[in-house]
Amino acid sequence: MNPSVYFFALGHLATDWSQGAIPALLPYFIAHYGLSYQEAGMLVFANVLIASVMQPLFGYYSDKISKPWFVPMGCLICGGAISSVGFTGSYAALFTAALCCGVGSALFHPEAALMVNRISGNRKGRAMGIFSVGGNAGFAIGPLLAGLCAYRLGIHALLIFGVLNAILAFSIYLRLPSALRTSSLEEKKEALIHGEREKRNDWVSFGKLSVLILARSLGFTLSNTFIPLLWIHVLGATEGEGTTALSILFGLGACFTYLGGVLADKIGFLKIIRTAFLCMVPAYFLLTHTGSLVLASLLLIPAALSVFMPYSPIVILGQTYLGRNAGFASGVTLGLSTTLGGIFAPMVGWAADMWGLQAALQILWAAGLLGVVVSFTLPPVKEEE
Repeated sequence: MNPSVYFFALGHLATDWSQGAIPALLPYFIAHYGLSYQEAGMLVFANVLIASVMQPLFGYYSDKISKPWFVPMGCLICGGAISSVGFTGSYAALFTAALCCGVGSALFHPEAALMVNRISGNRKGRAMGIFSVGGNAGFAIGPLLAGLCAYRLGIHALLIFGVLNAILAFSIYLRLPSALRTSSLEEKKEALIHGEREKRNDWVSFGKLSVLILARSLGFTLSNTFIPLLWIHVLGATEGEGTTALSILFGLGACFTYLGGVLADKIGFLKIIRTAFLCMVPAYFLLTHTGSLVLASLLLIPAALSVFMPYSPIVILGQTYLGRNAGFASGVTLGLSTTLGGIFAPMVGWAADMWGLQAALQILWAAGLLGVVVSFTLPPVKEEE
């Protein structure tokens, strides 16, 4: 595997542990600033709205004029945004920091995914799996680190996000020339083997895939936002246990993400996607109906499988369906698959304020059911025919 893939995976970790810190800090904000569920959900909404709008735009721009320096710049902005949270007490400032973190995410994801695709040769599933594991590891570590800062070291300790992200961003910047040389060689090799006829856009299939992106994103973002609150306010766990549950989910997710990428190269992208959504329905139905902390903890395993295993296959399928606009496809699939569901966070928060958190989270298994239906309408790519 090309060593540059691991550097981009580290960048993914740096970007997404910043993203993962925001939901983990929501119980702190609710306790110290008196926020409602809806106001807390709006912070996640602010973060994902800007990312949801800007990631496809940056991806489309990458198809026209590649800007590899977007990758380290995205890491740097995300780290700085989370660090600033530790030095403010106003809701407006928290909202602004969440927006800035979304900008950093939008800069990073499309360009980084496009670079990984270009340097990975014929092992795209595994390479994207490794890259995606970096992001999932970030979402696993981010809540733990944010919780350590908020509840143990003091909220000012969030400065560590900015310092570590700056170090990782500089390391990636130094690696970019080597990655660009590899990318150029791989593109020439692919052109000789396949020719331009292989690059075409299937917008109908990509439109269907976008429904799966939304369904998976609902599972990902709403779990990321509300699982700590579900553990604390419904299952009677402590704040630390709520944060730990989120870290367990994303720790398992890192394993399932890598496994999904490896298996996709072997048995096909569509089989992985369909299996994951078939698992999502019962996993989240039971998770949102149980009152047992032990059972809920066990259900994190199938929940993680359903949300994380299809991550890499969805990205690769998107880049394949839009062969002539792989950067745009990367912006939509890689970025929005982890952020688009956040648009629903305020609505779910409002429903939780009105009818209770468990009732509001029924949307999770319903999203899985939608994913099951649409996944069986997707056409196979050439490698799976």
